[in-house]
Amino acid sequence: MKFNKNIVLTALVGAFILSSCDNGFDEMNTNPNNPEVAPTYTIFNAATKRLMDETRDEWVSGRMVLPWVQYSSQRNYTEEDKYQYRPSSGDQAWNNIYRSIHNYKRIIELCEDPVTAGEMKNYGDLQAQIGVARIMLAYSFGELANYFGDVPYWSHGGKSNPEFQALDIEKYPQPIYNKQEDVFKDILKELREAEAQIDGKALAFVYGSVEGDKIYKGKAANWKKFANSLRLKFANQIKEVYPAAQSDIQDAIAKGVFTSNEDNAALNYGSSSLEGSPFWASFFTGDKRTDFFINKQFLHLMKGESGTYGKDPRLTKFVAPLGTSKGDAAGGKYVETDDYSKYQGMPYGLPSNRLSSNNAFAKLSMYSSKIFSPTYAEILMEYAEVEFILSEVNGWNQANYEKGVQASMDKWGVSEDKATAYIAALPPANKENVITQKYVALFMQPQTAWVEYRRTGYPNGSILLLPGQTGYELDGTPYVFTPLVSGMTDLPSRIAYPLAEQTVNSKNWSTAVQKYGNKDIITGKLWWMP
Repeated sequence: MKFNKNIVLTALVGAFILSSCDNGFDEMNTNPNNPEVAPTYTIFNAATKRLMDETRDEWVSGRMVLPWVQYSSQRNYTEEDKYQYRPSSGDQAWNNIYRSIHNYKRIIELCEDPVTAGEMKNYGDLQAQIGVARIMLAYSFGELANYFGDVPYWSHGGKSNPEFQALDIEKYPQPIYNKQEDVFKDILKELREAEAQIDGKALAFVYGSVEGDKIYKGKAANWKKFANSLRLKFANQIKEVYPAAQSDIQDAIAKGVFTSNEDNAALNYGSSSLEGSPFWASFFTGDKRTDFFINKQFLHLMKGESGTYGKDPRLTKFVAPLGTSKGDAAGGKYVETDDYSKYQGMPYGLPSNRLSSNNAFAKLSMYSSKIFSPTYAEILMEYAEVEFILSEVNGWNQANYEKGVQASMDKWGVSEDKATAYIAALPPANKENVITQKYVALFMQPQTAWVEYRRTGYPNGSILLLPGQTGYELDGTPYVFTPLVSGMTDLPSRIAYPLAEQTVNSKNWSTAVQKYGNKDIITGKLWWMP
């Protein structure tokens, strides 16, 4: 009998849980009371770390989405900047998100099974644990759908729905691909129910002094705010094609969304090589990369050389000055300067024969010490994003717009006087200005920035370098940005399904790609795109 190797087998998921010591936080590996059943706090930590490690690293993020939204550029593999990405990067996103999803489902099973629920109660309120797992399932499936389009889906509330076949390998070895519309509708329902399920005074995923929840330290009240904020985000994303989402927007706001940076949903990493953040690890462990740099287009915007926003004081928090070595950048052994000529980005999408001394390492700026840090926190969602969404749903409201920029300034440690001066000089709130400032605030969160571009078209070609436009090397030599994928006139709209799906789940794969002319193409528009 065939099975879908990409929807991970329970045995493989179990092996991952039991070997989670290889992924950091070693103290959380053993359950002294019952070593045969992994405690939920260990499963949660391992699943969430894998989810972020495998989507914010040098592959899915560094070689695919970060350059696509032009936060970064590559020197060595410019083909990927020109949309000829490695299929293994898409496979990595698919496989590892599903691995994490399987583990979140396992948490729900352990908390609901009378045989194991008594023990799992030692690790926090059972309903809170289930609710948090449902929130992370919603987040994870939202990521999958925004990468690929239609995907095999499962939810706690929809587990009796015969159309939601993912995660049940024995019954559905070849699960159908659920339509994005059905996935997002159920995600909104899951987030409503999960928020209501959680007692705000409870704790989840804690065991004595051990914090199994590296996002909110088990505080259920914070998870309720995240559920509402995430529902606001997804509802706002799909409201143009699903008008009923307006009720979720208003209800989520009424129930309570993020109101400060203290509410940010961020996975906190440790300082050791095993526990460090994934992007930092790309540079300082393993491959020890030196070929990712801040994108020249992005720095043009930050320097006030494109757009109408002036010099952005966040630039010095994102980038180290020219002449700073990788080691010094990581150690903060440099002096920030307001001389913006001392910061230089890598030209984007250069022709392969143009990687000359003109674009040498010495002429490019490294990332800042804030990003080159093992403890850099990967953001799932933050307060600034909520304020930008509120500006949009309130008719491009000026106050929410300014609060969003201020929240971003505060998060990155910009001084009050510089932040105040920048905000005072901003052009008025409108669609272009709000979304462009949202784009800046989403720096290093390329998945969300990619959604926003596909949804709104901002930032536009006055800031980004789009196919067919002319870019310039560091010495001013012109070149035309020419994608290596035929028919590309814009950013990619999606990524292709793993190649294995054409073999192990061919019938359902074929159905999923029918809407793209029976081709698994990256130009195929997703359901919610205009």
